[in-house]
Amino acid sequence: MNSKSWLPVLLLVITCTVSCSLPKEPVRTQSLSLMDSLKRTADSIKVENIVVHNLFKSQVLAHRDSGKYDSLMILNGVYLPHKKLWDNCYGTIFGSENASRFNTTAGMMAWNRTLYLDNKTLFNDKIRKLLAMNLDSILTVNLRKFNKMAGYKPKAVISILFTPIQGIGFGGCDATQFALELNYINNDLDYTINKGIPHELNHLAYEPNRMKDPKHDTALAQTIDEGFACYFTWVFFNGAISKHQAVENMSAADWNWYLTHEKEIFQKVNKYFDETGENPLLRNNKFKLFPDVPKTLFYWLGFRIVEAYVQNNGSDSWKDLYRLPSGEIFKRSRYGDQFVQ
Repeated sequence: MNSKSWLPVLLLVITCTVSCSLPKEPVRTQSLSLMDSLKRTADSIKVENIVVHNLFKSQVLAHRDSGKYDSLMILNGVYLPHKKLWDNCYGTIFGSENASRFNTTAGMMAWNRTLYLDNKTLFNDKIRKLLAMNLDSILTVNLRKFNKMAGYKPKAVISILFTPIQGIGFGGCDATQFALELNYINNDLDYTINKGIPHELNHLAYEPNRMKDPKHDTALAQTIDEGFACYFTWVFFNGAISKHQAVENMSAADWNWYLTHEKEIFQKVNKYFDETGENPLLRNNKFKLFPDVPKTLFYWLGFRIVEAYVQNNGSDSWKDLYRLPSGEIFKRSRYGDQFVQ
C-alpha cells in the first residue's frame, strides 16, 4: 500500500483523537419546579402490608394557581383518603374544642386554606427534603430487613401530612391511624425517616400481642412498649448507631445524666408502674418529678428494662417480648433487683 492510501486513515485518527479529547458540553436538564415534582408524586404507595398516603401533595397542590384555592382537592386528596385518621385520631386527641377542625369537611377546608400559605418557605423545604429521600425505597428496605429479623409483617396505614396542631410527630392512635407530621416542632426529618421507621415498625408488630395483656394500659406496659421500640432500633442498625441515639436521638451527655440518676429514678417511679392515665412516670414534663431530665424519661427507662431482659436471657431473647405480657417481661428482666436496698 502506498503512502497516499494511509492519508484518509491518518486524518480519521487525528480527527477522532482531537474531538475525543475536547471537553464535552454538560448535558443541560431543566429542573422541575416543586409543583411539577408534586404532580409526579404518587398519591399513595404500598409496600407489603403498609400503605402510605402522601396527603401533603394535595395540601400544597390545592394552592397551585396563585390566588386560588382548590377546596375539593382537600376533600378528595386529604380528608377522604384517610378519614379514619382525621375523624378518630386528630378529632379526639386535641379535645372537643378542636374536634370539628378535623372531623368535618368544613373544618378541614378552613385550616388548609391558610396553613400552607402562612408557612410556605418552611413547608417547601420539608417537601424537597422528603422527595429527595426516596421514601418508598427506604420503607421497602427497612420492611424486608424487619421481617427477616423479627419474623413479623406489620400492617399499617400511614399518612404524611401538615397539620395546624402538632402532637403525633411520627406515630398514631392505632395501626390504621398513623401519621408523619412534616411540620412537627424540632422534627429532624432525616433522623425520623432513616432511624424512626424501624422504631415505628416495631410498635406495629408488637401492638397486636401487647393489647392481649390485661395490663396493657399501665405505665409499665407503655414504658416497655417505647423502650422495646428504641431497643429494637439499636439492634436493627447493628452497632451503626449508639444506644443514646436509638432513644430519641439523645446526646451522650443526656444518656450519662440518666445513668448517674438511675437508682433514684427507679426508686421514685416504680410505685407508678401499675397506674393508668396521667402519672409522674409517663408525664414527667407535667409533674416534674425530675425537673432536669432530658428527653422522655419512660423511653429511656423502658430501654434499660429491655436491655436488662436481654442481658439475663440471651442475645436473641428480645424476640420473646412480642408474645410476653409486660409484667412477665419486667420480672424476667430482673432490672429492679439491683436497686433493692
